[in-house]
Amino acid sequence: MLQIGLTGGIGAGKSYVSMILERMGYPVFYSDAVAKQLYATNNALKDQLVELVGTELYINGIFQTDVLSKQLFSSPNLKHRLTALVHPLVRAEFESWVLQQNNALVFNEAAILFETGNYKRFDATLLVVAPKEQRIERILKRDASTREHILERMSNQWSDDQKRPLANFVIENDGRPLLLQIEMMLAAINKSF
Repeated sequence: MLQIGLTGGIGAGKSYVSMILERMGYPVFYSDAVAKQLYATNNALKDQLVELVGTELYINGIFQTDVLSKQLFSSPNLKHRLTALVHPLVRAEFESWVLQQNNALVFNEAAILFETGNYKRFDATLLVVAPKEQRIERILKRDASTREHILERMSNQWSDDQKRPLANFVIENDGRPLLLQIEMMLAAINKSF
């Protein structure tokens, strides 16, 4: 079974590409969603997060995403420590999930695939990119956010130029036909592996 890492910056459209792949019959594991689930359900992780971030991270037992986001953006060191706690747990969930799949090709959607070095664990990687202004407009329509907050979040992610050399395949989500690009990528994967 081939395992493909799928990533892209905020607003690039990686979730949309993942949805298309699922509709085509390919299983997709959503790392960020699994991490959020672990924040809420894994008691050992909860204890470690409270020790790392503070008791305000859980109010009445409910994980406060905005508290973590604010702290992450103000402390790069916290980001590394959080990744060291959560990444192995998400990876274990993925490996367990893979064992339940019957398809010859599976995808793992992850926002920080290259930043963590996790891309090296996959047979290939797929990067979804889009122009900065298109990404901002998408996020403004999708989230209750400001342009300034979006730019701050983008500045905390690797640029597409940093990610492109590490990607085996790149999907340009700038108005070009996505389905055609996805089909070409799938054909190349089937031919190469």
